[in-house]
Amino acid sequence: MGDEAFRRILETMEEEEVGSVSLQFTDITGTLKSVSVTSDRLKKLNEEPVFVDGTFLAGRDGEDGVELLLCPDPSTFSILPWKSQNGSGARMFCSLCREDGTPFQEDSRAALKAVEEKAAGNGYQLYVQPECEFFLFHTDDDGQPTSLTHERAGYLEAGPVDLGENARKEMVSTLEEMGVRVEASRHEISPGQHSIDLGRMRLLEAADGIAAFRTIVRSVARRHGLHATFMPKPLGNAEGSGVHLHFTLFRNGENVFASEDRKGFSQTAEWFAGGLLGHMEAMTAVANPLVNSYKRLVSGTKAPTDLLWSSRRENALIRIPPVRGMRTRVEYRGADGAANPYLLLALCLEAGMDGIRNHACFPEGISQGRIPGNLEAALEHFRKDPFVKQALGTRLCSRYVACREEEWHRYERQVTEWELQEYLYRY
Repeated sequence: MGDEAFRRILETMEEEEVGSVSLQFTDITGTLKSVSVTSDRLKKLNEEPVFVDGTFLAGRDGEDGVELLLCPDPSTFSILPWKSQNGSGARMFCSLCREDGTPFQEDSRAALKAVEEKAAGNGYQLYVQPECEFFLFHTDDDGQPTSLTHERAGYLEAGPVDLGENARKEMVSTLEEMGVRVEASRHEISPGQHSIDLGRMRLLEAADGIAAFRTIVRSVARRHGLHATFMPKPLGNAEGSGVHLHFTLFRNGENVFASEDRKGFSQTAEWFAGGLLGHMEAMTAVANPLVNSYKRLVSGTKAPTDLLWSSRRENALIRIPPVRGMRTRVEYRGADGAANPYLLLALCLEAGMDGIRNHACFPEGISQGRIPGNLEAALEHFRKDPFVKQALGTRLCSRYVACREEEWHRYERQVTEWELQEYLYRY
């Protein structure tokens, strides 16, 4: 951390009476991890860095332990909007490095940063606006989450029918206090389902923002006696929750997706969409990383299942919304809230740029197949497509596959209540 940036952070902490800082990072699955240090310990950070044991991070359990250095990004310093008994706290996002300070090859934040820098070297800056959906459920007498809601509100309904309106408003104000820009919020289609649209950001800022968003939403929900979940399909008889990513690509200050002729969007926008489609089968293992993710991605729901792009079809996997001019954008609608945002955005950028380089053209509205039907199939595509290894690195990809394969194997061994009800008596 630079001396000047470090000095300004220490001055702010003293002025605001901040007693501790949470040094945060995500593991390979996107789960947020944290080490809290006191203000006195932070003052010694340049001379005495903070290390964590990498042995027990996801995908590495019990093998080749490694000491990992936490490298804070001072631009992510933010004071937490709530106080504990010990006063105010703050947080900074970190990258993981080796003991000698070199990047750790399995750090997802570093992977996104490298991909973004590569695109910038070619003059491109990709921006994204995430739309994040989630459910608010009741907790039981012990404070544990349930899948119950008393609410019956539907799409865009307001209070008092929308019983989660006050909690959602507090989530928005808390996000903005933390420096995460918000554009809109609303009730979604199913009872208990909500959506918050974040502002347009560069990719690394957006990934940090999504990581912070998940923590803030769940923390605020708890203050209201509720449980917020980003589980893709928590209820069998309701719509699932996804994350829609609206991309805008700039070069030399111009939105290269915009066009004054054609249909108001450029050939470059089609190529970018084609790049996403061309690698989507492999990318699905990151965009939809859970066994449960594929309960959402089924026919007959609002979730997209076909590999196609369209400027007209509302439920297309890749969509070019009707807004034109400088806000012309390409929307990817298939991801869900369980995805590691750093890996997901890195793959989207690399796939889109690959489409531009190779002029990837697919006819509008014509399906090129279907996305993988389950996690095992998605992992098989992930293993076979050399694109993901080029984008993220071989070691990171190997760790990711090992982590998700273990989850799939645990799922395969389960006997569900549905199977018992369906088969135990009959057979």
